[in-house]
Order: sequence, then C-alpha cells, then structure tokens
Amino acid sequence: MSTVPVRRMADPFGGSGTTALAAQFLGVEPITIEVNPFLADLIAAKLENYRVSSLLTALTRVTRKAKASNDHGEELIRFLPPTFVEPGVKERWLFDRSVAVQVSRLRVAIAEEADATISRLFRVLLGGLIAEFSNAVVSGKGRRYRKNWQERRVNSESVIPTFANAVASATVEISACASRSTRKATILQGDCRRLFGNIEPVDLIVCSPPYPNSFDYTDVYNMELWMLGYLSSAQDNQSLRRSTLSSHVQVSRVYAEAPSTSTLDQTLQSLKMAASLLWDRNIPAMVGAYFADLLDLLKTCARLLPQHGQAWFVVGDSQYANILVKVATILAELAPQAGLRVERISPFRSMRVSPQQSGHHILSEDLVVFSR
Repeated sequence: MSTVPVRRMADPFGGSGTTALAAQFLGVEPITIEVNPFLADLIAAKLENYRVSSLLTALTRVTRKAKASNDHGEELIRFLPPTFVEPGVKERWLFDRSVAVQVSRLRVAIAEEADATISRLFRVLLGGLIAEFSNAVVSGKGRRYRKNWQERRVNSESVIPTFANAVASATVEISACASRSTRKATILQGDCRRLFGNIEPVDLIVCSPPYPNSFDYTDVYNMELWMLGYLSSAQDNQSLRRSTLSSHVQVSRVYAEAPSTSTLDQTLQSLKMAASLLWDRNIPAMVGAYFADLLDLLKTCARLLPQHGQAWFVVGDSQYANILVKVATILAELAPQAGLRVERISPFRSMRVSPQQSGHHILSEDLVVFSR
C-alpha cells in the first residue's frame, strides 16, 4: 500500500469498477474515469444504494409499459446499423427484428423512469442480457456468430420476462448487501486524457491502461452501446473510439509524437524497418502515440499525488512482426521525464501471442509501482 494514508484513490481506466468497489469497501473514496458510457453506468450502478421496494415497484411499471407499447419498431430501431437487425447484410444479422423491437421497448420504458439511479440500474441489467438475445457470442477475441444461429432463434416473447427475472435476481443480491459500508464515489465518463488532470489531488492511483495490442476495447460492448441507445450514429461511434487511448488502429486519428527512451527508440526503429511485415502501416505511429499518452498520464499522476504517494499501473507487452513492445521497461524509462521514480516492477503472468506469431506465452503482464 502507499506510504501515505489513503483517503482518496483514483482509477483513470475504470473498466468494470472492481478497483472502485474494493476502495469503497476499504473505506477509501474512489474517483473513477471510464470512457465507455455503458461501463461508466455499470460502475455507478454497482456503487449506488437502493431501496428494494422502489426497485420492485419500478420493475412492475417498466414491464407493464413495455408490454403495452404499440410501437411496431421502425422508429425504435431505425438508428441501428444495418448489420444489427434482420434482414441484415448478406443474410446475416445480430438480432431478429422482433427481438430488437422488444429490447427497444424496454429501453424506452426504462428511460422514462423518473429515478435516474433506478433507470441506470435497469439499463445496465438489460445490457447484461443483450448478447443472450443476439445471434452472436462475444469473447476477448471479439464477436462471432453462434454455430447454427439460423436455426437457433431467440423467442421475442421471452425478452421481457428474462429482463424481469434479471432484475429480481439483482434485487435479491442488493437486499443481501444492503448493510455494506460505503463511501462517497465519483464516476466520470469520458476521455481520461482530458478529465484526469481536472480531478482533485488523491493519495493513490491504481489503474490498468489498455495494452498496445491494437484491440479496440469499445468494440467488445458494441452491441450494448447501440442497443441501449448510447450510440445513435456512425459519428457517435467514431467519436467514442477516438476518445480511447492510442492503443489500436481501428479508427483513423492523428497520432501524437512518440517520446524518447532507449528501448522505445529501438522498438520504433525496428517496427519501421519491418513495415512490410506489419498488417497495418499505422502500427509504429500507434505504438509511439501510446507511450506519449502514458507519459502525459504519468505527469498528471505526479501533479495529483502527495510526496511519497504512489501510482500502480498494471500493463502488458505486445508484439508485432516478432518485435516485442516491452511496456513496463519503457514506462520505467519514461518515469523520470514525469517526475516519478520506479519503486518496483512485479511480473504477474505470461500472456500468449497470436497464433500467427507462434502462440507461445512470451508477453509479460506486470505491475509497475511509481512514487513521487
């Protein structure tokens, strides 16, 4: 733990909110930033307190409205990408039309709830069912259609009852945890590169930035973002992707100039020399901009932390054309430029590279502890 008493803790990459929950449980006030609006709502929903009676009353109201809706769907689903709803594109679609309409009816009924905390919780719980209602499965490797999905059709009449059961189950858990101790929590939604420097000083920073593996983490929740109304246009989607750290090449953007360290300079030079072997020509620029982003974040950590305060970063290596990007090593070399020193680097585990690059466990995932 940090060498100073921890009263307030920041996590600029909120994720699922596990860090914020742990801090709250320990009596520490968490401040969390999450770029994905669905995940930001998920975190806020986890940290909120609820009255069970109010939840059950609201559930009755929401399901009744959704069932009574006479909207046949065109207005409810018109903003969705063509690949989402039957007939789809090239005879493939993620949701049968009748299912998409039922989900949308629930979404509208939830949005009409006067209590914002209940509306948010219900929206998150509906989000947890979106993949189940779809014709696809989602994993860390991305999204793919279910085997024999054309024969496996979701019964649209089950959508509302399934949602009601999910809320009922969550209510049981909420009731069981009603006596838990909580502290004030702050959840900010947006680009951490813009928001992080605007928070008040904290005693400890704990985070896990996206790894520079060219995986767009917003894409994992693409179905939830669209079906729940967080995205309503291609421009919304592009804007969200550009608000993420420069860790992927899935969207066009202007890449920041890379900082300079011995290891990073050598890595970028090797990547440029191997340009013909890279699957995307922007990979060297992306890797350089990734460390420019992290250097800016380290500088912000130095401003926010007290003397001897600490920042804990969980980071992971990547590899392109058999060229290893040693993230922990490069961060350690960047630390002095940010006014920080490295207390220790602790390896967590070895991660597997892609099958095209042998599939062996040669990528290191590490905890890097910085202090001011």
